Amino acid sequence: MSKLAENAFRDVNIAFANELSLISDQLNINVWELIKLANRHPRVNILQPGAGVGGHCIAVDPWFIVHKTPEQARLIRAAREVNDFKPQWVLGKIQGAVAALVATGKKQSAISVAFLGLSFKPNIDDLRESPALHIVEEFSATMNVQLKLVEPNIKKLPQKLETHTLSALDESVFNADIVVLLVNHQEFKGIAQKLGSHVVLIDAVGSSFN
Repeated sequence: MSKLAENAFRDVNIAFANELSLISDQLNINVWELIKLANRHPRVNILQPGAGVGGHCIAVDPWFIVHKTPEQARLIRAAREVNDFKPQWVLGKIQGAVAALVATGKKQSAISVAFLGLSFKPNIDDLRESPALHIVEEFSATMNVQLKLVEPNIKKLPQKLETHTLSALDESVFNADIVVLLVNHQEFKGIAQKLGSHVVLIDAVGSSFN
């Protein structure tokens, strides 16, 4: 129970940050600047939002508490639901960006989308329960576009993406219409500042603001 409580605690804190990102988007507020300002308070330490929560612990363990005590674990359940929803929200943003380009007259099959990061957290090769991976898999299964997949920490794509290939970062970004930052790998630092004005950037991890 101690281990479950540790991971549920982290999940709840991540959920607060992720929910704050949803609220900020609705209010047209830069969530990264908001969190930076709020964290100037000595007793406030809001975490950074992301594309969701992955890994074999935090994304799974809180559900054991919820299933065992469903009437009592209301906050823990709500946090899990927020974090489980975040990948779908990010996916919607990407689909909306594609639709906006199509509305300008560009053929969907000619649109190039570069996804940066597939692992469940920065600077590792672990894809277990990765929200970034789930986003890419669902997008690739439903959207007829040119996909560029960049994950510097792996050498082979998982089975559901095996019809695609891993791409080099510079090549993918240079030729992309839409760039999606899903994981804050060190290799992606400063990449947002290198994008042309025509490129649509969807930054799920705040790399362009940190």
